[in-house]
Amino acid sequence: MVVGKPLFSEEDIQKKVKELAEQISKDFEGQELVTIGILKGAFMFFADLVRHIKVPLTIDFIVASSYIKESTTGEVKIHYDVREEIEGKNVLLVEDIVDTGITLNYLRERFLLRSPKTLKICALLDKKERRLVDVPIDYKGFEIPNEFVVGYGLDYNNQYRNLPYIAIFKKSI
Repeated sequence: MVVGKPLFSEEDIQKKVKELAEQISKDFEGQELVTIGILKGAFMFFADLVRHIKVPLTIDFIVASSYIKESTTGEVKIHYDVREEIEGKNVLLVEDIVDTGITLNYLRERFLLRSPKTLKICALLDKKERRLVDVPIDYKGFEIPNEFVVGYGLDYNNQYRNLPYIAIFKKSI
């Protein structure tokens, strides 16, 4: 297995995270925000993002997946749900990568049933070429090609999450 040269450097990522946090802070100025990180992949992005958001916020997590190794199963499983009450609140769902859109759309619809005041989505990476379900992304970091990527929380078989950059991943033959 081979991890290629960085697609986005640590510096590129941190600059984009700050830009996203500034926009979110501006959009929710004078309001409170419930931030929900989708684990495991978004943990690094989520931690960096919330540190730069300048409005009062609460933090919660959800563990959901539809992937095994590098392929989607098409079926979303919730392994751990949020504990925070979101009815009538501004909610920001934070995702590492939007690929097919299946998982994120499922979560979005699930959260909308809980009647939040607003529900916004922030994703670090957007892989539009693979989209099967259209899902609105309110705050987007980078668009990426149809390549499997690892690093900065993203993994292959639960490895490479600790890389401080994002790189294209290739299986060695």
